[in-house]
Amino acid sequence: MEHETLGTDSAHYRCVGVGVGPANLSLASLLHGSPAVSNLFLDSKESFGWHDSQQIPGTTLQVSMFKDLVSLTDPTSPFSFLAYLHNQGRVYHFLNAQFDDVPRREFRNYLAWASTRNENIVFGETVEGVDFDGVFTVRTDRRTVTADNVVIGVGSKSWVPPMGRDHLGPTQFHVNDFMTAAKDLGGKRVAVIGGGQSGAEAFSNLISRSGAEQPRRVLWISRRRNYFPIDDSPFTNDYYMPSHSDYFYGLAPAARTAFNAQHVLTSDGISESTLREIYQRIYVHRFIDGNPDMIGLHPNREVVGVEPGTAGGWVVGVRHNDEHDVPEQFDADVIVWATGFRPASMDFLAPIAGRLERDGGELRVDEDYAVRWDGPPDRSIFVQNGVRGQRGLADPNLSLNAWRSQRIADRIRGVRGDEQLASFIEWSTKAGAADAPWGAR
Repeated sequence: MEHETLGTDSAHYRCVGVGVGPANLSLASLLHGSPAVSNLFLDSKESFGWHDSQQIPGTTLQVSMFKDLVSLTDPTSPFSFLAYLHNQGRVYHFLNAQFDDVPRREFRNYLAWASTRNENIVFGETVEGVDFDGVFTVRTDRRTVTADNVVIGVGSKSWVPPMGRDHLGPTQFHVNDFMTAAKDLGGKRVAVIGGGQSGAEAFSNLISRSGAEQPRRVLWISRRRNYFPIDDSPFTNDYYMPSHSDYFYGLAPAARTAFNAQHVLTSDGISESTLREIYQRIYVHRFIDGNPDMIGLHPNREVVGVEPGTAGGWVVGVRHNDEHDVPEQFDADVIVWATGFRPASMDFLAPIAGRLERDGGELRVDEDYAVRWDGPPDRSIFVQNGVRGQRGLADPNLSLNAWRSQRIADRIRGVRGDEQLASFIEWSTKAGAADAPWGAR
């Protein structure tokens, strides 16, 4: 979506969004066509992108197609995934293809389509500062506007441990750059570090290459005890319902931290289909193609150092989690860091940072994702996809994207919409239950 260069803009908006990833794109879609809530969403990128350099062919979503921008809140919205398929004239083709899961590149194209259909979204404009004097003043590299509310959805940035940060380049890179960086690897030794879905997808791609593009050896190193599947079972998925998110928010901080650590595989495990493909490919390499040294699987190990090798390449030092006294080293020409993401910086909040409450490393939010601060209650800064510690594993996940956006939209409008029915599971004790006789509940 292209826009003309803007000068000074004295416009005032009910809502200004900073960042246009899936989170704020969801809110922008829900607010579209709502004259009572004038809105503007800004992103520094020149056009929409969603991990574009990590869109490995054949990868799929780990969530249902209904967990799009709007459907779980407003299934009649023209910004749904089904509306996208219909608009593109391929609803029947999609049905006939019988995908087990939505191709990730198709979902990325859907998100881009939604962004181009919304005139309130502007790309190529960087927010440089947010201040407050009765209203929020949002200063960009092209203009200044004011707003009653600001919604932050700047997403996350690639994270690499300190031992790799100083060496990033052609031979060490984050998996988020895989499609542009993982080239010309034929005959080379490659180490993939990280045991989540992204690491699995990179590893699968590398061991599926053939001919001159096939690496000489591919290692897969992970801290986890094994290459664990995602827990996608019905009752586990109740963790990704609004009622559990609200329950989680009310827990003590220590209980929240313990929950996120204990149940991380409900969001960061590996799809069983990916694991099956990897195992089958290993079988073919070892027993059919007669290439037993092609692959090295090394879970349950912590990477403790990366140093240049004496003959070129890198030496990866690891410590086994059970056998601490036996150091191991692996040689690699290229290292792929599949080590996850961290929330992006929000330096533009510097003018008012001292007025905002914090919860550990996060901005402290209330039940509607509004940051707690010393300003008036009818002027809010909302945070999307940045409070995992307060809202649980579902916060950076697509599962509650539409619901969270609807709750923010309702708060801005000063209403409370109807919620879907709560989980079958009673997460919390009922008021007065302790005084009730057994069987009376």
